[in-house]
Amino acid sequence: MSAEPGLDSGPEPGSEPGPETGPEPGTLRPGGRTARVRTAVLRAAGDVLAEQGVDRLDLSDVARRAGVGKTTVYRRWGSVTALVADLLVDMAEQSLPREETGSLLGDLRANALLVQRTLADPRQGALFRAVIAAATCDDRTADALRHFYEVRVAEWAPCVEQGVKRGELPAGTDPSQVVRAVSAPLYYELLTTGTAPDTPAAERAARAAWAAAVAGVYVTKPTGKPTASASCDG
Repeated sequence: MSAEPGLDSGPEPGSEPGPETGPEPGTLRPGGRTARVRTAVLRAAGDVLAEQGVDRLDLSDVARRAGVGKTTVYRRWGSVTALVADLLVDMAEQSLPREETGSLLGDLRANALLVQRTLADPRQGALFRAVIAAATCDDRTADALRHFYEVRVAEWAPCVEQGVKRGELPAGTDPSQVVRAVSAPLYYELLTTGTAPDTPAAERAARAAWAAAVAGVYVTKPTGKPTASASCDG
């Protein structure tokens, strides 16, 4: 990644300072120069993760790639873990909004194709593999990854809710479970085969989740309908 000149012109002390105290990385939306620095650093961090994995992620190298002083990176993020967590926050913020087609199957297909295109992208697919690998051995990264998926599931859940309202799904269907069922086989294919899922795989994932939802597999909430009681006649 080419460095952006002029992002950080502060002095480079000989020692690396500890992280600054204050809000967690990514919890504020900075503007101006601060926003440009964050964008450049997170882009550089993503490049390293995609190219070399989390084991090779080094704050000094990220600073060099981003064209900022390493003091700035150490002061703001302080650790590789904090930087990866902030990268996941940014990925959630930048993710595309849901696409509504007017039918549940169409919406689930749109969701599956979005996931498939992301995982098939050379940079994004490698980035997700690196982050998922890091989350298996680091609690903070795991928390950030869970937050990322909570944001994405919440973005698409209304499509399922609308499907229930249109009568396409039984009442009590859990929207989050349906959305997760769409993307789960696509991530599983990526992680277990090392090969990105293709468009037919996305189609199968969407149809499978839709068929299961229509069949009531994801009904988890009481519907309030009366149930027949057993006869006590002897």
